[in-house]
Amino acid sequence: MPSRRRALLLIFLAIAAALGGWAFWWHTVARFYESTENAYVAGNLVEVTPQVAGTVIAIGADDTQRVAAGQMLVRLDRTDAEVALAQAEAGLARAVREARTLYANNLALAANVRVREAELQRAEEFQARRAPLARQGVVSREELETAQSAVAAAQAALAAAREQLAANRVLTDKVQLEDQPSVLLAATHVREAWLAAARTEIPAPVAGTVARRSVQVGQRVAPGARLMAVVALDQVWVDANFKEAQLRDMRIGQPARVTADLYGDKVEYRGRVAGLAAGTGGAFALLPPQNATGNWIKVVQRVAVRIALDAEQLRAHPLRVGLSMTVEVEIRDMGGTQLAATAGSGPAYATQSLAVPPEGAEARVRAIIAAHR
Repeated sequence: MPSRRRALLLIFLAIAAALGGWAFWWHTVARFYESTENAYVAGNLVEVTPQVAGTVIAIGADDTQRVAAGQMLVRLDRTDAEVALAQAEAGLARAVREARTLYANNLALAANVRVREAELQRAEEFQARRAPLARQGVVSREELETAQSAVAAAQAALAAAREQLAANRVLTDKVQLEDQPSVLLAATHVREAWLAAARTEIPAPVAGTVARRSVQVGQRVAPGARLMAVVALDQVWVDANFKEAQLRDMRIGQPARVTADLYGDKVEYRGRVAGLAAGTGGAFALLPPQNATGNWIKVVQRVAVRIALDAEQLRAHPLRVGLSMTVEVEIRDMGGTQLAATAGSGPAYATQSLAVPPEGAEARVRAIIAAHR
């Protein structure tokens, strides 16, 4: 019997020691960590879409291949774009020549005014000579009235000539030929057509890996059609879905340990909490839950927490979008905030690969104006 009590006492002491050790471990270590296996790799899937319609004649990269920013991905047939560009250039040349005519008309209309002034002077002199003779009865009154009518007609013709000259000068005074509205409009059409021709070659918006290629050679594509996607695998992050009760002490900037099922526990990523989502997954679902019913059952909600990863580790051990991850956040330091700081004034993401330099179009416009002015 004493041996039995001794055995029970030893078992009790062992259980008590285990519980005490667990309580000590939880109080000093475990309570400062929150973990979840409901975490997945996320990243930017940059869609490659055409800005002009056309027929695909070449594809520069396939799925799984890595491309550099600005590298050609899809090339469209340029025939239609070049025809439209030629028409726009012809329209600009015609507009320049028509504008030249306006400036040349100033000289012709000014000469016409001088002619009309001379005719009026002759008519007035003729009338002045006939007026005293008519009073003396040397010439008939009908001849005097004819002279007066000639003066009135010459005055009207002079007024019309001056109005024509003024109207033409309104179109030309203080305006250079290249600043004429018709020339500016035609030049805009040339730039538009040149831009459309330049956009027949579709570059990679960012550096990354090609995914979801759906375009085929010979396919007729429309503006905005999804051709493929480019994923920047060096800029991925982890979306860890924590239960709402786990967010009580979670703050932005807290360190995190992240492991991937792909590599196992042998590879551990250093991460940090970059931000917490503005709502639960259910709130942003296509059909949000309707809880105003009599048979409501509480369901624990989850909130996505973005975990930023170390870039060097990503290069050494690359990840793929959608991979399963395990995240453990150390919540010991609560000096951070739960709300992210205000976004800066600059863009969060940007690319220059899709921007077409306007210098080429401007050079063609200047060359056409110079050739026809």
